[in-house]
Amino acid sequence: MKKAAGIMIAIFLFSCTAFAENNMVQIKGSDTLINLVQKMSEVYMEKYPGKNISVTGGGSGTGIAALINKKTDIANASRLIKAKEIQNAEKEGVTPKRVVIAIDGLSVIVNKDNSVLQLTVDQIGKIFRGEITNWSEVGGDDQAITLYGRQSNSGTFEFLREVVLKGDYSSNMRQMNGNSQIIEAVKTDIGGIGYVGVGYAKEAEDINIVKVARNSKSPFCSPLNVEDVKSGKYPLSRPLNQYVNGTPANEAKEFILFELSPAGQKIVEEQGFFAIPDEYIEHNESIIG
Repeated sequence: MKKAAGIMIAIFLFSCTAFAENNMVQIKGSDTLINLVQKMSEVYMEKYPGKNISVTGGGSGTGIAALINKKTDIANASRLIKAKEIQNAEKEGVTPKRVVIAIDGLSVIVNKDNSVLQLTVDQIGKIFRGEITNWSEVGGDDQAITLYGRQSNSGTFEFLREVVLKGDYSSNMRQMNGNSQIIEAVKTDIGGIGYVGVGYAKEAEDINIVKVARNSKSPFCSPLNVEDVKSGKYPLSRPLNQYVNGTPANEAKEFILFELSPAGQKIVEEQGFFAIPDEYIEHNESIIG
C-alpha cells in the first residue's frame, strides 16, 4: 500500500512539474531586447500571479535557432529572419511569424572626450570596414580609432553590416558579448567607437551619442528624437521583433498581447525605446488575429 501511494505521489509530482513547464513561456534571443522583455515579463507576472515567463539572451541568431528547434516559444530578434532560416524552419515543421514590439534607433557611440559628434552613414561604414582608421580623417583629433562591436550571432551585428557597411567588418574590431560591454569599453577608450540599442545609450554616462546623416546632403539626426526614428528620417531606425511558430496561442499569445497593449508600450518607452507606429500595429493584428 505504501509502495502504491509512493507511485501515486511520484506520478502527481511529475504531472505538476509537466504542467508548470507547459505553462512556462520560454523567450530567447536578442541582447538588445533582453532588458526590455525581462522588464515586461516582471510587470506581467506581478500583474497576473501564476503566470511564468523565462527570458534569456544569446543573440538573435540563437533565438531564431531555438524557435526552429522548438526549444523556445518566442524568439527575440533585432533583425529580420533570413531566407535560409525560413527554409530550415519549414523542414522542421515550423512557420515563423513576426511580431514587432518596439522601434529602435541604433546608436553610434563615442567617448565623451571625442570631438566628433556627427557622421554620415558612409563614414560609419568606412570606419567599421577599417578604411578610416584615425579620427582626424572625419574632423576629429589625431587619434587612432578603436572599433567595438557585437559577435556574429547578434542581430545588431548583421543589421549594421547589411545596412551600413555593405561589406565585412574590419578584422581589428573587438567583438563584445553585449551592449553593456560595448558601452563600458567606449567609456574608457578615448579612441573608441561602438554601436548599441538606443535604450542602452540613453541610460549610459560618459559617452556621446553621434548624430547620423543618410548622406552628405541630408540632415544629421539623433536617435533620441522619437519622430525622426519612427519616420525613418534617422537612417539607423529599425523594428525590434519577436518570432513565433504560426499564430501565437495560449500563454504566449497573452504575453504578446500585453507587450502590445498601452501598458506594454509604456514600458517600451520607459526602457528608452519607442512605441510602435500604426503600420506595425496593423501588421501585428494580421498575425495575432
